[in-house]
Amino acid sequence: MEALALRLSQLDQLAEGAIRVVMFYDTLMRRRVDLPGLARASAVLAECVAGVRLHGTGQVIRMAPGGTRALDPALPASTATAITLDDEEIGTAWLERPGPPGPLDELLLDRLAIAAAAVVERYGPARTTMADPALVELAISAEADEAARARALRLLGFAAGLPVRVVAVRSQPPLDQAGATRSRLPLDQVGALICPARPVKAAPLGDTGVILATTVDPAAFPAGVHAGIGPAGSPHLSWRQARTALRFTTPREPVVRYDDLGALALLAEIPQDVAQDNADVAAIARMAGSPEDLETLDVYCATGSLRRAADLLHLHHSSVARRLEQIGRTLGIELTEPTGLTRIRLALTAWRLLQA
Repeated sequence: MEALALRLSQLDQLAEGAIRVVMFYDTLMRRRVDLPGLARASAVLAECVAGVRLHGTGQVIRMAPGGTRALDPALPASTATAITLDDEEIGTAWLERPGPPGPLDELLLDRLAIAAAAVVERYGPARTTMADPALVELAISAEADEAARARALRLLGFAAGLPVRVVAVRSQPPLDQAGATRSRLPLDQVGALICPARPVKAAPLGDTGVILATTVDPAAFPAGVHAGIGPAGSPHLSWRQARTALRFTTPREPVVRYDDLGALALLAEIPQDVAQDNADVAAIARMAGSPEDLETLDVYCATGSLRRAADLLHLHHSSVARRLEQIGRTLGIELTEPTGLTRIRLALTAWRLLQA
């Protein structure tokens, strides 16, 4: 590296300065300098105030060129760059140069951001939300041995013995007030919402998002997100049960806890061909071509009451009664009888599981 620096330094002063900046930060990283040390060294090198802010903790470090904490009011950043780790923006680094940016300021901040990310990764693995998918997959794999699983969880930032819940997530782009499609909420933001107290980790696996968290607030999931929440305990078992719970989600009930399913979870164990051959499930499948009838049946099954279903459908209860009478004749089930209501609830759930 020194020989290369010597050859390149002969090109011009700017090239020499760039190489010295790179070597300067390589040395700091080898010496495992902490964040205050990085900011202090950067301020001395840049001869102006240098700052670092971490979004997850709110920590702000501002160092003056004399090597001490900058106590004077902050100037507008003359140059700034994002600090990223695992493709997630975790903070910002900046310089407060009174005049125009220096020719090497951009390179200096780029190296500072890389060094800061390395410090966060080394000393604070749980400060970020997005994680290496391979580590997450190892933590929730049924084939992994316990030693490998424990190591993966430790690298993800979960202390030994800490209860971990696994959440299976799928999202649909929500609509704004004008009916236009908005972009999906990133998985790391979903994780931060449902578990604002760290640690929480997330990664995409196929078409399903995986979130590992110590606590989960079911009411905090944003609109457009369907989620199945597994129980705390062994991550591989929690992952399997979270995926089962995800299959039970509907637009009316987008978040389902596996523990709340009880005996209903047994429906997920029924082989697909057995469910498809059931007469009640087949009747629901034939009726699925009528969204209005399907919605009426769904609301009635959810409420068990004509009047409450009418309120949710914004219809008169007599209109709902006529619809249900017609649907009952089509299905061959007396929907207003307790036995009939139980049959159709089970059939509707089994049909949905087939769709999921």
